[in-house]
This record gives sequence, structure tokens and C-alpha cells, in this order.
Amino acid sequence: MEYRVEDKYIVSDADITVLAQRLGLVMQQDIHQQGDCYEIRSIYFDDLKDSCMEENEAGIHLRKKYRIRTYGSANAPLKLEIKEKQNSLIKKTAETLERETFDALMEGGGSLSFGQEPVLNQLLMQMRLNAMKPKVLIVYERTAFVHPSGNVRITFDRNIAVSRHFDAFWDEQIAGSIPILPTGLHVLEVKYDEMLPDMIAKQLETGKLRQTAFSKYYLGRLALDSQFLHWGG
Repeated sequence: MEYRVEDKYIVSDADITVLAQRLGLVMQQDIHQQGDCYEIRSIYFDDLKDSCMEENEAGIHLRKKYRIRTYGSANAPLKLEIKEKQNSLIKKTAETLERETFDALMEGGGSLSFGQEPVLNQLLMQMRLNAMKPKVLIVYERTAFVHPSGNVRITFDRNIAVSRHFDAFWDEQIAGSIPILPTGLHVLEVKYDEMLPDMIAKQLETGKLRQTAFSKYYLGRLALDSQFLHWGG
């Protein structure tokens, strides 16, 4: 998969109401979405030196994140993903993960062997060489719009929260999670291959959207460490 553009913005409830109505005129709802939104749960990994955290802090232009993700329901497939970021460009490589492999990874991965799955092999290598392990569980609600021209995907991520209770990953509700953003603030993500079609770009014009470098993993870690008190001043 080639790199794609990924732009992020902080938006309010009112912004989402307006933008969702506009985008609905020119884009389709994601076919995997049932109703207004679906839930995403992700477990992010980092190494002994917290390299992913430090690279975010330093603004390193080329970096990777390792995560396990599931969409929508307990019956949804598990995905093991490597997300590579180069400036505002991203690339994701993913593999389906069996529940038994998930359980083994959460226990340190010592019982797993290298095999035919390149993404899993990379994570196992990091776990054994650099003591990479699960650090945070991120959960939020996503509303997604898609358009084939430019392979555009626009998402609204609401109620983003973080937890260290990895054993709650399969629970209906994740008790004790901590909000990352103040009440009423959410994240808009705009992703596309090369160019954003004008008809979509026009629907996003509000006069107040400001692009931001927003990392759910990074801010989730800060929230858990009580260093993150407020977003946006």
C-alpha cells in the first residue's frame, strides 16, 4: 500500500453536526457502519524506552506504531497493524489476528514462533529485542464517510478515552476509562491518496478548521500519567 495523506483537526459537537450534513450530500456512509457510528478499540505497544512516545514528543518525521484493533462488536475480526507515518503521510499494514495469538501477545508473546505473517513477525522481533509490550487501550466512537474518487475517507472520532485495563478489551463497557479531550471536543480525520476532490474540500470549509498533530496514543499516555490537563488552551 502506498502512503496516503492524513490530516487531523479538533472539532466540536456543533462542527460535526454541520460537517456531517454537508458530507452526506457528496459522500457515502461506510458500508461497515451500522447506524450513526461504530466503536473502535485499540491496544498500542511501545518498547522499554518508550520510543514511540519519545518520537511523538520530538516530532520525528518517520515513525511506526504497533497496535491491535477491533471494530464494532465482539464478533468483529481482530487486526494487528503497523502504522507508519512520514510527515502527514501514512501507510498501514495489517493482518487478521486469531484470539489465541492475541492472548499470547498479551502474555508477552513468549509462546509464539516466527512464521508466515510479516506484521506479527515484526512485532515479535520488537518484543524480543526491545521489550515491546502493551501500554494503553484506546476506545472511541467513529462515524465514517467514503468516496471512490481519491479513495477519500473522512471520519469523526468521538468520546476518545484511554485505559490500562487490557483485560477489559472484550467487555461490553470499559470501566474506569479516562477521556483524552475535554467534553464536547472530538477529532476529524481526512484521508486520501493524492488529491482531495474539490467537491469534498468545499464541504469542509468552515473558516475555523486548523490542522493539528493529534496522536491518540501519545495523548492517552499523557492522560494516564496525569500530565495532560487540557487541550487547546
